[in-house]
Amino acid sequence: MGPLALFDKSFLQSLTVDESVWFDHFFLPVICPLFFVETLADLSKRDRPGASRTPEDLVRIIADKTPVMSGAPCVHHSQICIANLMGHEAPHFGQVPLAGGRPVRNAAGKAGVVFKNSPEAEAFSRWQRGQFQDIERESASSWRAMLSDLNLPEVASRMRTLGITPQSCKTIEQAYGIAASLVNARFEPEQQLALLFSFVHIPQQLWGPIIQRWSDAGFPSLAEYANYAAHVLKVEIFFQIALAANLISSDRASNRADIAYLFYLPFCHIFVSGDKLHRRCAPVFLNKRQDFVWGPDLKTDITRINQELSSVPEEERQIGLHKLAPRPPGDQNGIVASLWRKHAPNAESNPEAPIPLSLEAEQKLVEQLKAFTTAPTAPDVAQLTSDDLESVAIERLVPAKKDGWWIIPKDVADLERGDEV
Repeated sequence: MGPLALFDKSFLQSLTVDESVWFDHFFLPVICPLFFVETLADLSKRDRPGASRTPEDLVRIIADKTPVMSGAPCVHHSQICIANLMGHEAPHFGQVPLAGGRPVRNAAGKAGVVFKNSPEAEAFSRWQRGQFQDIERESASSWRAMLSDLNLPEVASRMRTLGITPQSCKTIEQAYGIAASLVNARFEPEQQLALLFSFVHIPQQLWGPIIQRWSDAGFPSLAEYANYAAHVLKVEIFFQIALAANLISSDRASNRADIAYLFYLPFCHIFVSGDKLHRRCAPVFLNKRQDFVWGPDLKTDITRINQELSSVPEEERQIGLHKLAPRPPGDQNGIVASLWRKHAPNAESNPEAPIPLSLEAEQKLVEQLKAFTTAPTAPDVAQLTSDDLESVAIERLVPAKKDGWWIIPKDVADLERGDEV
């Protein structure tokens, strides 16, 4: 498995469908809720006179490129924030927070968690077939209206009254420093919480319990008490400071949505984007174990990989991606191979050749996995730590073949007698 990769809509749009297959294969894509909502918002765009593609066509094209094999939709940042403020530990670096896990025990008594196919994945699957529901169109219109209603100039003006001006804050790094110092400080915890409650839209009935828990802990800095909530607040304050200092334009309402991708940085190894705002702002939030990757550069290397492997005959492609290209091929100084060496060294190394499975063995493995996903719910398993679990299963809708590439072996797909497993 390759590096965990947070990506934005602009990067995925830049890829062909064939190239998106290799991105999905060589990385573990983190599907940010903002990507889902931005894609959905395209449904409300008006048809342009003379345009060859409808809004539905544009959404279907993006859905065709969305990762299906390795990617996983991340829980919305507001839910993680609330859980963190209520005393639950936030996911660690390299852990993608998923929702909807069902604790189970199989026939052998082994404990595990099964994650059903997410609503987002179900929606993308429908969109690929050109099927759109009325509620999605209404949500799309609401999202675009919310962006247009955001008064970013007013936000910038309010921050300037607090002393944040282009003269007092001249760089992105300075804006980050001011935001970090405010979040890490131990004074005025009520003000910090008031801002967080407003930004994250935390339900009012939770305000009292959250304040009480923090008070009982002695009001340590927010970064010490709830590290993920502190990260979200830092991004929000940074954005408002940067607006006031004219480091981020207040003329584009979409900047508010773009900056929200930064909420999901703690869970990934790399953030890949073709957005200039991300290129300027994301690096100050990344630690030494993370990288920002410029989308056009990664696309170039993925294009090379796709072109090199395109010479493989169809009968060889039918063995599936994992056997065809278990690691990045060709130029080992390329971006994909370099990211593997840095962020997924165990995946890049291969001390022993894998033992090939027979077709019967592969089918038996599939049957065992299916049996695990249908095992009865076991409430006691919910109390176990992740280290105590035997298995974690994530159900996916995966096409056997995507454009020119067999994602799973053709023989296995034929045994399933269908196009999806």
